[in-house]
Amino acid sequence: MSSQNLFELSQVAKRFTKGKETISIFHDLNMQIKEGDFLAIMGPSGSGKTTLLNLLGGVDQPTEGQITFDGQRIDNLSEGQLAKWRANNIGFIFQFYNLMPMLNAARNVELPLLLTNMSRSERKQQVKVALELVGLSDRASHMPSEMSGGQQQRVAIARAVVSDPKFLLCDEPTGDLDRQTADEILQTLQLLNEKFGKTIVMVTHDPSAAKFAKHTVHLNKGEFVKAEELLV
Repeated sequence: MSSQNLFELSQVAKRFTKGKETISIFHDLNMQIKEGDFLAIMGPSGSGKTTLLNLLGGVDQPTEGQITFDGQRIDNLSEGQLAKWRANNIGFIFQFYNLMPMLNAARNVELPLLLTNMSRSERKQQVKVALELVGLSDRASHMPSEMSGGQQQRVAIARAVVSDPKFLLCDEPTGDLDRQTADEILQTLQLLNEKFGKTIVMVTHDPSAAKFAKHTVHLNKGEFVKAEELLV
């Protein structure tokens, strides 16, 4: 496995203004994510986990500091440049799947490819491969309402990987699932990491889910802390 840093955050600050109040999420955050890692981020509500995911995914920009992905700064890109960068590099997996209810599984998975120059036949082949990867080839024509929560999350994973991104961002991907189904989803993420080399960052409140990752870091009030400090 490469030891190269895929992501580097240097002296990142993030502040929000709410009326006359300024809310600081991060003050001086430094972080490196190595290529091929599977990282779990834990911490109490309000610790900055979701904000960090948004910064990594280019959904939000830092107030100060630099964010570098694979040697390229992304904190100074325009919205249009960020959209193209996300389409080429990032796959998102959410707690509540975010599937389009009026589209079947195959069409949901195809959505990211509509932003590319692929032909219809190329998109169809990519969708087929992605659904095979998550074990849902026989559900391609099913609507979300015809699938279980675990199957819907598998469709969401297929959608996240269909464009072959380097990096997967997972926001509580098993938070709405029972333990057995959650473990199956986490095993799929492990497969994507270990066999297909996807770098994964997963936010979770669940210690059992974090055990599937290679490393776990803990956030508290916008800072990385040792696990025992969360109990203080």
